[in-house]
Amino acid sequence: MTQATILITGATGNVGTQLVKQLDAAQVPFKAIVRNGDNNDYLKSLPLAEIIHADLADGVAVSEALQGVEKAFLLTNSSEQAESLQLNFVTAAHQAGVKHLVKLSQFAAAETSPVRFLRYHARVENKIRALGMAYTFLRPNLYMQGLLAFADYIKKDGQFYAAVGNARISVVDVRDIAAVAACALTAAGHENKIYDITGGEAITHYQVADIFTNVLGKPVRFIDVSPEQMEGAVRAAGFPEWQVGGLIEDYAHYARNEAAVVSTAVPEVTGHAAIRFEQFVEDYKSLFV
Repeated sequence: MTQATILITGATGNVGTQLVKQLDAAQVPFKAIVRNGDNNDYLKSLPLAEIIHADLADGVAVSEALQGVEKAFLLTNSSEQAESLQLNFVTAAHQAGVKHLVKLSQFAAAETSPVRFLRYHARVENKIRALGMAYTFLRPNLYMQGLLAFADYIKKDGQFYAAVGNARISVVDVRDIAAVAACALTAAGHENKIYDITGGEAITHYQVADIFTNVLGKPVRFIDVSPEQMEGAVRAAGFPEWQVGGLIEDYAHYARNEAAVVSTAVPEVTGHAAIRFEQFVEDYKSLFV
């Protein structure tokens, strides 16, 4: 096997799974840090993947994994420790001599944001800049795949809910996010770039419902709820408090129409048009009917 000089974190999640598929298709060898207990059957099937079992909280294991790595993709699952884990990884990567960090951030990341998730992503971005490493910051908007959380509601009740009003959001498919990440990791010219990654159009949740109706061939309705109602529902579903607060802040950001910008990053970086929401519903249709 060719020696891998790319390290992937978050390889078993939504974006990570699509990223490793694309690296495999391009026959690019890579290392992947995977926690014990994560489902990595797909990774095990890839001949060019070197799987390293470690927790990002284990500084020694992370430092060992980073030896010989030139480029790293930084993504952690959503947790209360995400910021500290990412900051520790950045420091370890710098000490190990990693030349280029590709970080999955979030659209509108800023240290002054009222949204806690946008603040933490900005703090990690700024740490990478401060250390002088080459970087590519991927700032995707709301994931289309995030609507899979409503799959049971759409399947059983023909409706879904959010506190977002009539705001437009340039939702993006995780497959496009992964495609941009793959380009940043395997091609030159993406150093010290920030890519806002969006779909090709900004649509409302009411339009989302219309698209579900047309593609699924059954009525689907969007119900706008108050932030208080959404907060109660999320809490009742068992989400931890830090995540409840973060989600409500995220949706307040969307409701203020602050996520309606349409960028050209996907076609410019990958050479193909961004996946349309209709295509997403068609591809995941079996989960909604």
